[in-house]
Amino acid sequence: MTSVASTPANPAHDSAFLRAARGEEVPHTPVWFMRQAGRSLPEYLRVREGVAMLDACMDPELVVEITMQPVRRYGVDAAIFFSDIVLPLKAVGVDLDIVPGVGPVVAEPVRTLADVERIPDLTPEHVGFITEAVRGLVGELGATPLIGFAGAPFTVASYLVEGGPSKEHAKTKAMMFGAPEVWDALMRKIGAMAASYLEVQVAAGASAVQLFDSWAGALTPADYAEHVMPHSTTVLERAGALGVPRIHFGVGTANLLDLMGEAGADVVGVDWRTPLERAIPLVGGRGVQGNLDPTLVFAPTEVMTARAAEVIEAGRAARGHIFNLGHGVIPSTDPDQLARLTEFVQGYPLEQR
Repeated sequence: MTSVASTPANPAHDSAFLRAARGEEVPHTPVWFMRQAGRSLPEYLRVREGVAMLDACMDPELVVEITMQPVRRYGVDAAIFFSDIVLPLKAVGVDLDIVPGVGPVVAEPVRTLADVERIPDLTPEHVGFITEAVRGLVGELGATPLIGFAGAPFTVASYLVEGGPSKEHAKTKAMMFGAPEVWDALMRKIGAMAASYLEVQVAAGASAVQLFDSWAGALTPADYAEHVMPHSTTVLERAGALGVPRIHFGVGTANLLDLMGEAGADVVGVDWRTPLERAIPLVGGRGVQGNLDPTLVFAPTEVMTARAAEVIEAGRAARGHIFNLGHGVIPSTDPDQLARLTEFVQGYPLEQR
């Protein structure tokens, strides 16, 4: 199965972002920023005033507006769909909310096989607002590609088991090690949901997808390989059947980069803790994305751009390099500094690969 998003009929097909994701020569190093759609932008804060996060994610007009804001302001090489990794759970009826200053909070955490079985499977009918928003965005973006995304099974499962954010993931690991049949059922459920969510976005016109595994860094390589990787692989395999590039990103995953590549990504996101020159040999000939420390945008411009140049130079050794921060944009970031960074990266001389 090949998606129109991956064919020359797609206006974004020859964009620098998609060329880099496919490992082709690029006119410049493409750049976008995780969490670019929101948080630090005054125009985002204005349109979100008085609107709950998940309500905003379920309003197609608001999703289009918020997703477009950083594209208009910065001229980045890709848009990232404005949503949240727990939105599919909300869409199928799981009782959860995103509490300001806390994060996703689940009213009834998953503990048993019966709890897992009560979670409905995601269908396109659950997320018609997503289809509407993506179609609207593709029409506005033209030659700028749209990145769809989903939360990886481990991270989403951890929210469900813990009942909210956790630093230790003790309950999650207790289920993984002590109730493997419940854990496997939950991961299969969430994996199928993530894959379906990505399929909806690509069917509506997204040109690439990113799988976010925010908490995977809490795992050892052996535990990741046994209890998590097979489920992420399933999601990425289903996304691969759509014919679009797949990015796989985790936080604190220096010890997992080889496995995350093997899980099926075309591009492996690297957080700021691991230099690209160390990461590139680990990802098995795949492209890389990243990885400027997000706090460097608070440094003097010349310091920020000097470090950005180091990232670009290191990225030359990869099959393809997409410039990004090593994690999301920090809310207090000065948008003008991100504009300077975008201009610097796009204007940096790049030898032909």
